[in-house]
Amino acid sequence: MKRIASLLAVTLLSACTVTAPGGPPPAAELIANVARAAPGEASVEETVEGLLAFGHELHERTAEPTINTIVSPFSIALAFGMARAGAAGDTADQIDEILHFPPDVHEGLNALEQDIVSGEGPPPLPELGLERDPRADPQPPVVAVANGLFVQDGVEIKPPFLDILAGQYGAGVQVVDFGAGTAKPAIDAWVREQTAERIQKLFDQLPPETAVVLANAVYLKADWQTPFAKEPLKEGPFTRADGSVVTATMMRRVDEQMRYAEGDGWQAVEIPYAGDELAMWVIVPDGDRSPTELLAPELLAQVGSGMREGVVELELPKWDFATDLDLVPPMTELGMELPFDPVADFSGMTDLDLFIEQAIHRANITVDEWGTEAAAVTGLAFPSSGPPEPDIVVHADHPFAFVIRHTATGTPLFIGQVADPTAG
Repeated sequence: MKRIASLLAVTLLSACTVTAPGGPPPAAELIANVARAAPGEASVEETVEGLLAFGHELHERTAEPTINTIVSPFSIALAFGMARAGAAGDTADQIDEILHFPPDVHEGLNALEQDIVSGEGPPPLPELGLERDPRADPQPPVVAVANGLFVQDGVEIKPPFLDILAGQYGAGVQVVDFGAGTAKPAIDAWVREQTAERIQKLFDQLPPETAVVLANAVYLKADWQTPFAKEPLKEGPFTRADGSVVTATMMRRVDEQMRYAEGDGWQAVEIPYAGDELAMWVIVPDGDRSPTELLAPELLAQVGSGMREGVVELELPKWDFATDLDLVPPMTELGMELPFDPVADFSGMTDLDLFIEQAIHRANITVDEWGTEAAAVTGLAFPSSGPPEPDIVVHADHPFAFVIRHTATGTPLFIGQVADPTAG
């Protein structure tokens, strides 16, 4: 598991109804009569390789050199994995191609999730304002994943789709009312619960014609195996990509047995979290190489194979930032067009003509001397149908005539022309 968790940690740099006090009423939940499938023989390694490839391709199209960026390929893959369970034909093929899904993707994602998740249920809220004791043992890491399906009341979901979501993703169906405006508060309450309040909302808005929402949440809180507590934090220079220099809070430690690697134009160090099942790879470019280049799967493979133990002096800044991403433009650019088109085929989900109108990803991360806390959510919103193709397009942008008439008799009550709509 350690290798898989380390790879997912570097690419991260990606259930049930929740009602907050005074919040929206709980949605009705439909659970398929299918237990969560035990991890079996699945293409776990191929699934991880696909996550690494997709994460790099997405980063190439969304990250800007001077802007902090965090996404969760795991979260995005789980959301689109659920969508894939209801897709058919060319729509399914495009999802497979762009996400690099293997044929047994549902089993692979299920095996990964159950291997990585640290416990049942949503994560506990962190205790704020506590004084940390550097002599105390680190806390066990918390990794939580939740998958949800929110469906408009009256929409029938096909049993095979529901079975896959229950068995492979642990998700039931939450019945909501998008038309009444109560669905968005319910989904946002679910998001807050599943991310320990780190993320407050999923969508900015949900139109009343929305029929289905697929949602995923990933949460991580992990103490360093050895905190950066022996030496005091210091302010130090950090040179940005454009050459400008800012003052950052720097953490420093010297470790006699830390894993590191180096190659042409880069250095890397592995910082283990408590429990030794998670680690952060920090990969620093040397010369003109960009951080995006360093996330390429081929280079990450070099980092993994080149790791060795030695004495490492590490200086690392604290950071705390968030990324909000509309996934439709970059996914379309990568070649996934059909799922976002009204002609999409999600006939495995329901008999309605569905397509993905919104694909939203939000992620944030906090790294300090004690460890890391991060969260991500991905949401896919499906309206019941797309706008119909017009039979005719009329643009009254030059002089035109008008008639106000009594429909039954055809009597012209007023007639006239508009020669200049700006004149009196």
